[in-house]
Amino acid sequence: MKNILTLLLVSTLFFACGEKETEKAEDVYEEIVETEEKSTKSPGAKEFWNSLKALCGKAFEGELVTAPANDDFAGKKLVMHVLSCDDEQILIPFNVGDNLSRTWIFTYKNDRITLKHDHRQQDGSDDELTMYGGTSTNSGLPGIAVFPADEETLERIEPAATNVWWVTVDENAYTYNLRRLGTERVFTVSFDLTKEIEIPEPSWGWEDFSVNE
Repeated sequence: MKNILTLLLVSTLFFACGEKETEKAEDVYEEIVETEEKSTKSPGAKEFWNSLKALCGKAFEGELVTAPANDDFAGKKLVMHVLSCDDEQILIPFNVGDNLSRTWIFTYKNDRITLKHDHRQQDGSDDELTMYGGTSTNSGLPGIAVFPADEETLERIEPAATNVWWVTVDENAYTYNLRRLGTERVFTVSFDLTKEIEIPEPSWGWEDFSVNE
């Protein structure tokens, strides 16, 4: 509606003004339209969220890109399964070999995204170290979300107070990354989104989870 009113206004100027004035009016119109398009564009966080939702119900295999020398992920099959997605929460189990203890929980609220790490014992009970993570500090960019460690992380895992996690997603790959600032600890795993694999077994504690259609 605003664009229509603006067009009518500029059209009036076209007829009422000379050639130079008309060119100026055209420039004004283009600037107004560009401004309005920017103001109505979805926040980066929302576009990122929609990219994750587009993967819902699918599973992919990953590979370790960087990790500490003694990391126990090395040599094991890495699988992510985008289990459940809606406008507020996305659940992604992350399996490391036969270890089904991990689930990434993403939450979207007010153009901010929170990442929490749900860790379970094999009997489904909470692991001693669980629900750590952080919330993005701004609306971000479409292809990446960054999560600095929050207060809950400090309380649960004090050395992780300087952790920064980030996740990237595009048409080819999803990457999960961790850097512990002030140390040499860097961890990156990349999943190939061009090749779907078989859906894995449910993560520990999520066996009775029902996906809402």
